[in-house]
Amino acid sequence: MRSVSSFAIIVAAFGLGAPVASAQVREYPWCARYDAWSYNCGFVTFQQCQATISGAGGICQQNPRAAAVYEPPPRHAKRKRAHAHY
Repeated sequence: MRSVSSFAIIVAAFGLGAPVASAQVREYPWCARYDAWSYNCGFVTFQQCQATISGAGGICQQNPRAAAVYEPPPRHAKRKRAHAHY
């Protein structure tokens, strides 16, 4: 009984001292769609997606969730400075 409680204390100590890695969600821009229910949205480039479906069949589509997450930086129009006429 004593060894079980010692083991539990050691496991708890390691569990509390372990750094917690935060899970980051990343939406990749390309999806391989195999049929109506099967898809994989884990491709950075269109070429990666094409290579994956080349043997299995399917189509490559842009990931709509990635497009919703990505917001291009705002474009600031250069304003012409009004010159004061004195």
